[in-house]
Amino acid sequence: MTEVNDPPRVGGWTRFVTARPRLALLAGLVLTVLAVLAGSGVADRMGSGGWEDPDAESTYATRALEDAFPASQPNLLLLVDAGDASVDDPAVVAEATRLTERLAAESGITGVGSYWQTRSPALRAEDGHEALIAARITGDETTANETLERIAPVFRGEHGAVQVGIGGPVAVRHEMQTIIQEDLLRAELIALPVTLLLLVMVFGSAVAALLPLGIGIVAILGTNAVLRGLTEITDVSVFAMNLTTALGLGLAIDYALFIVRRFREELSAGADPRTAVGTTLRTAGRTVLFSALTVAVSLAAMLLFPQYFLRSFAYAGIAVVLLAAAAALILLPAALVLLGHRVDALDLRRLFRRRRRAPEQSDATERTGETEQPDATERTGATKQPVATEQTGRARPVRPAKLGRAAGAGREEGAAWGRAATVVMRRAPFFALGTTAVLVLLGLPFLGVKFGTADDRQLPADAESHVVQQHIRDGFPGSPGGGLEVLAEGPATEAEYAAYKKRVAALPEVVRVDGPLVEGDAAYFTVLPKGEAVDDPAQALVGDLRALDAPFDTKVTGAAAVLVDSKDAIAEQLPAAAVFIVVVTLFLVFLLTGSVLIPVQAVVLNALSLTAMFGAVVWVFQDGHLSGLLAFTTPGNIETTLPVLMFCVAFGLSMDYGVFLLSRIKEEYDRTGDHEGAVRHGLQRTGGLITAAAVILAVVMVAIGTSRVTNTKMLGLGIALAVLMDAMIVRSLLVPSVMRLTGRATWWAPGPLRRFHTRFGLSEGESAPPPTPGGAAPAADAPAGAATDGAAPPGAGAASAPGGAGPAPTAPEPPDGSGAEGRTGTEDGGGAEHGTGAATGAGRGTVKARG
Repeated sequence: MTEVNDPPRVGGWTRFVTARPRLALLAGLVLTVLAVLAGSGVADRMGSGGWEDPDAESTYATRALEDAFPASQPNLLLLVDAGDASVDDPAVVAEATRLTERLAAESGITGVGSYWQTRSPALRAEDGHEALIAARITGDETTANETLERIAPVFRGEHGAVQVGIGGPVAVRHEMQTIIQEDLLRAELIALPVTLLLLVMVFGSAVAALLPLGIGIVAILGTNAVLRGLTEITDVSVFAMNLTTALGLGLAIDYALFIVRRFREELSAGADPRTAVGTTLRTAGRTVLFSALTVAVSLAAMLLFPQYFLRSFAYAGIAVVLLAAAAALILLPAALVLLGHRVDALDLRRLFRRRRRAPEQSDATERTGETEQPDATERTGATKQPVATEQTGRARPVRPAKLGRAAGAGREEGAAWGRAATVVMRRAPFFALGTTAVLVLLGLPFLGVKFGTADDRQLPADAESHVVQQHIRDGFPGSPGGGLEVLAEGPATEAEYAAYKKRVAALPEVVRVDGPLVEGDAAYFTVLPKGEAVDDPAQALVGDLRALDAPFDTKVTGAAAVLVDSKDAIAEQLPAAAVFIVVVTLFLVFLLTGSVLIPVQAVVLNALSLTAMFGAVVWVFQDGHLSGLLAFTTPGNIETTLPVLMFCVAFGLSMDYGVFLLSRIKEEYDRTGDHEGAVRHGLQRTGGLITAAAVILAVVMVAIGTSRVTNTKMLGLGIALAVLMDAMIVRSLLVPSVMRLTGRATWWAPGPLRRFHTRFGLSEGESAPPPTPGGAAPAADAPAGAATDGAAPPGAGAASAPGGAGPAPTAPEPPDGSGAEGRTGTEDGGGAEHGTGAATGAGRGTVKARG
């Protein structure tokens, strides 16, 4: 077992970080500055689409129609409102004709047509007061946005007798992109100060609180640079910027919380800063690296899908996870070496403690006549134990009074989680079945999910393009721009076209068939379906049209066809993505635990933790409950790719917390061999920290959820709910109850796998001697930073050894005679139920002598 006066060996990486901390921080600063320069303007180069399958039939037909028949695919609609007059009024006709000719003369515009040119009833509102001018803006998304920005101010607003509003897919995408950038800035302004406040509450120290925030900012800036580079070679969705901010802050804070917490434990145990960082990297650092891999694996599954919307989140997610882990394992340890004990500087909670302590101490003295003993040395007669430093080998004293206070605070908090774990495990069947039933019940609304495509209803109700599109949906016959187009390729006669048109018109879901328009050996028909453009009848019509016999090749496109193809593409790749996530997660968790059962438990319980999220998404965003409170317009469906995205992100975050909990349980089980004690210890040591990390991440996701774009709102609020359910319900109730039911069989693995894990497995901490016959490991073998259970009851006239003190050259017996051999290896004052011979009481408060 490693002793404090016999420093453990350190690896090359740890040696570099601890030996050259200033160089590591300087390199990080230079790279961050370069990332800022490289990532500037990244949002302007991103797209706002990406929901379609690029290899689908509908995508091919859309591109072919754009080339041969630009007017068939209008992406710009000008809504001309004549007010109280009719669109056939001479003054209105004259102004509308002038606007049509002016639009056709603009560069980058093709396929211009209007009601006043074609007299098509589909372009005239049923009340006769509104009509449409349709056109197509050529070029890719970036070029189309530039063209729209140039012409929109010219055509928007009042023109003589008419008022013009701008809509169409290009206008919707452009407005969505602008709003997302504005909302992201607002989310960051909300999340950063609130997160800093929560970190101060968790750490107490303003210095310690700033460290996780700095790591998150580095990860976000680095990911922006990565995304900027990716825009040069592939399409990247602007929605990925939201995930970059959320995961960059959330995961960086998670990782930094665990590393700073472990570092402070090592300092409290008497280690010098360099030794404390080395131990932290070998223990919590390994877990952070392992956690980052599990999250990255879950996000990488989105690379299997063809839609660049999903692939963009994989690019951003993997980059930000790895950068957050790298910053937490390189820059943060270097900063901790330089800060040392000053990591606890600027303790803002001290002001409040002082204000409370003075009246409490005065009142207690008046009531009991007890006097306070300020120093642990005075209470116990123990001498301050020398601790050898790594650099010089010279001894320096440990300050028992200070360490006792720090550990005492942690013991009080940890004891509550330990007691909760004990209660849950005593009633394991009730908690396991009850929690599972509640989670399944919360997920039932997802059985009624309806999938659709993202449209203008993602935008706020007062957004111009949303207003225009809503007018078209409510006031125009059919659905202009929302019909189906059938591309016919190959030589054909007029009679063959006419016969095919007649068969299409006879289909039950068809309102009208227009066309054909012929260009060489190609032609196209426009088919208007009954009802909404992407509802179930329209999707059924896509299948009917594709199954219809024709003397030429036909390809179907349009909103409903894109949706059908997108659903098919996701359904085709979903099994492969699920298998990838499950298999790699099983393997990684096995490497961590060496168990066959725990990886299966982790996957099942993680998936179960997501049921509430999916149920809430359907109940709120599809069915429209709380739409007034949350200020969104429900389209009556869920965008097809969003459940996949939310599953991958939430599953990865759930595994993040699971790894931290399992690593502590595994460490304690290896040390003591006590299964229930290890589960109790793991929850006791990580429950508060995981909850704090989950609350902070939820704050970030809720800030993202304040977006005015419905999909972003759904993503932020849904994942916030999943994170809180996982940390507060699954980790606190379901995991300990299930592990209690499986018992020691939880750790079983066949011989070959045990040998494989012995050789290749990862673990947090060092192995320790097996438990003594009394069921406890020797106190001297407790891991660095572990607190003791030997706290005397308040008022007993005896105190425990400084809480949190780890291995020491000597281990004097406490005055109350409660030796370490009476322990089961649990920590933080868990109470008598933690094992035979454990002292009762949590050792809270100030120990006083009877007057």
